[in-house]
Amino acid sequence: MFRPRVPVNDTPTGQIIPVITDAAPAQMPHPGHAPTYCFCENRAPAASARPSVQLTPGSLVLVVAGGTTAVLVVGAVLVSMLLAVAITGASLAICALVVRSLIASEHKRR
Repeated sequence: MFRPRVPVNDTPTGQIIPVITDAAPAQMPHPGHAPTYCFCENRAPAASARPSVQLTPGSLVLVVAGGTTAVLVVGAVLVSMLLAVAITGASLAICALVVRSLIASEHKRR
């Protein structure tokens, strides 16, 4: 019930052949209109031999410099976020120790 059923072509040929049937005019969905078939040859334009992006030495230096700058900026942001989390964790630990010692000293006085 839950298995997908994929239709299988019994005779795969790899060719696309348009189906042309000689239907009588009485059997056509719109009587009086003949079916039209297109046998156009639409082809994709030929690919050019040269690459689409050409890098000159100057533009290559700019790309490398831009990539290096991006890596350094992202690294600085990630390191600063890591430091912020570490400092926040350390300050929370110190606050927890102070509160714990205050509660412990409150219990000893009674």
